[in-house]
Amino acid sequence: MIKLSFKPNIATKKLLLSLKDRTRDIISQRYGLDDAEERKTLEAIGRQYGITRERVRQIENFALNSIKKNPVFESLNDVFSELKNIIDDKGKIISEKEILDYLAPDPNLKNHIIFLLVLGDDFIKLREDDEFCHCWTIDKDMADKVHEVLRQLHQEISEDDLIPEEEIAAFFRKKAKDIIKEEIREEIIRSWLNISKIILKNAFGEWGPVSSPYIKPRGMRDFAFLVLKKHGSPLHFSEVCGKINEIFSRPAHSATVHNELIKDPRFVLVGRGLYALDEWGYKVGTVKDIIKDSIKARGPLTKEEIIKNVLKERHVKENTILVNLQNRKYFKKNKEGKYVFA
Repeated sequence: MIKLSFKPNIATKKLLLSLKDRTRDIISQRYGLDDAEERKTLEAIGRQYGITRERVRQIENFALNSIKKNPVFESLNDVFSELKNIIDDKGKIISEKEILDYLAPDPNLKNHIIFLLVLGDDFIKLREDDEFCHCWTIDKDMADKVHEVLRQLHQEISEDDLIPEEEIAAFFRKKAKDIIKEEIREEIIRSWLNISKIILKNAFGEWGPVSSPYIKPRGMRDFAFLVLKKHGSPLHFSEVCGKINEIFSRPAHSATVHNELIKDPRFVLVGRGLYALDEWGYKVGTVKDIIKDSIKARGPLTKEEIIKNVLKERHVKENTILVNLQNRKYFKKNKEGKYVFA
């Protein structure tokens, strides 16, 4: 947040004084300048005045041109210069949300900032599309270059990638070297990354493509995966549920989470209600299956070796392992006192 040397609402009030009452009211409603956070549509204003939406548009365009020709507009050159310098310092292109949050912590002032940007000759609005957010720029060529770097970055990131912010910034700098051809501050890179709608940051500050379920979770299983991945070790399903509620503000129920974890091969039950991620190397199966796999891989094993191997895969009591070893249908001791298949 930055403290402006002027009050945006006072500046816009001065500019509106040159308009006739009806025109001033239409502009105030169109841009939400009378302490209203929501801007009214052309159609809504047209219904109020009994005119077509196209006529409202004509009045709006006439009013903006009229304001620019008024001496008051020129008297506010310092206001527009200050806004230009701020956007320049932010890398010449910035998302509308970021510039408004930066300049106007009071929600009622945000519309006044937008109105000033609309009027200023140096400011170009880049409308939102499938790839990028609404942005403001003072240099269309730089904006095009930033967009191209973001596109190339997206092409080289897979859906399985979860990239920490420090790494994505370094990756951006590397891609930008041949396109932007100038040194870029870390702060600006982080700001430019927020322009993108095709690569995003998840709740844990990790970046990836918007199509990734780890960036934009699509259901309870994806939320559970992110919780476990961030935690880094097995959790009880009730703890997973609690963290989903806490981190993502999603209403989750223990029974539902448990059912989803059971169905998804990304999760492995490693204890009573305790789940781990398959990618951590845990094997699917019961304690008996783990014992069988250990003997198959290593040959005859002592009781102590089997306990050690199973405890790497499952969070169970030693007695549970011993009970399985006593099942003569599956295991027996050889002459050396080691366990083999029955």
